[in-house]
Amino acid sequence: MELTGTVIALLPEVTGQGKNGTWRKQEFILEIPSQYPKKVCIALWGDKIDQAGLQVNDSVTASIDVESREYNSRWYTEVKAWKVDKAGSAGGSSAPSNQGAGAFPPVTTFSEDSSDDLPF
Repeated sequence: MELTGTVIALLPEVTGQGKNGTWRKQEFILEIPSQYPKKVCIALWGDKIDQAGLQVNDSVTASIDVESREYNSRWYTEVKAWKVDKAGSAGGSSAPSNQGAGAFPPVTTFSEDSSDDLPF
């Protein structure tokens, strides 16, 4: 799945120690444009943090996986990015912008023309 939007916030990097060694995670907030813009918190793990090199106001397309897990009878959902492309980078930005535009149907406007009246 891909999400295209603008980075509006970068959260602080978090590190920790696990059974497989040290881990790093950084989350960012992506605003997806539409009539009612949506905000999505997306996590980058490990070396992908450095590869993405995100800044606030960057236009990006994030390839993501959504995963939920249960802990103590509660469910937690995380959105993880496995690839982040900045607009204008190699790979082109025209395809992601078309994908984002097709996510919502076009807006139809109606006029007050009496010839369009229904017969009932």
